[in-house]
Amino acid sequence: MFTGIIEALGKVQSVEPMGSGLAFWLSCPFVQELSVDESVSHDGVCLTVAERTTTGYKVVAVQETLQRTSLGSWQPGQLVNLERSMPAGGRFHGHMVQGHVDAAGNLEKILDQNGSWLLTFKYPAAYASLLVEKGSCCLHGISLTVFNLVADTFQVAIIPYTWQHTSLSTLQAGAVINLEFDVVGKYLHRKWSLENN
Repeated sequence: MFTGIIEALGKVQSVEPMGSGLAFWLSCPFVQELSVDESVSHDGVCLTVAERTTTGYKVVAVQETLQRTSLGSWQPGQLVNLERSMPAGGRFHGHMVQGHVDAAGNLEKILDQNGSWLLTFKYPAAYASLLVEKGSCCLHGISLTVFNLVADTFQVAIIPYTWQHTSLSTLQAGAVINLEFDVVGKYLHRKWSLENN
């Protein structure tokens, strides 16, 4: 379980084919604290630490993950939003995030508002029922509040701290973004669907 509050930026060191998947080596500030089998959110995707050295660690993305997320486009040198799983006694600073990406969206526009940034995202219209105005959505692992929600786009406002401490500032219009919709909303939608069909 994660909360969508980014802990650090990691950097992709290498990308290697592994069967139908890809293996990634990354570096990050807390690499010495990681253990093999630990779950870490990478741009919102929960991946397991498979190997660790003193300077980096390895994770593997299987074909299903590559098809649903932006991980297939990762390149060496790319910055990645990282969050370790929440400790049992920790605080929920964001919202409940599983690290299970539902769909990929696109960053359509970045508007610099002189001290904050307004980002517009396009998402698959099939997921419209899982978003609500002023609700939470996890974008590239970041817990953000949705507003100006319409049929297939929504906006988020980014404060300077988030802009400076996540990979959002490195993205350009057209970038593919990992989307995880609120798990509570997904359960409620499923219950309603079963009762009304």
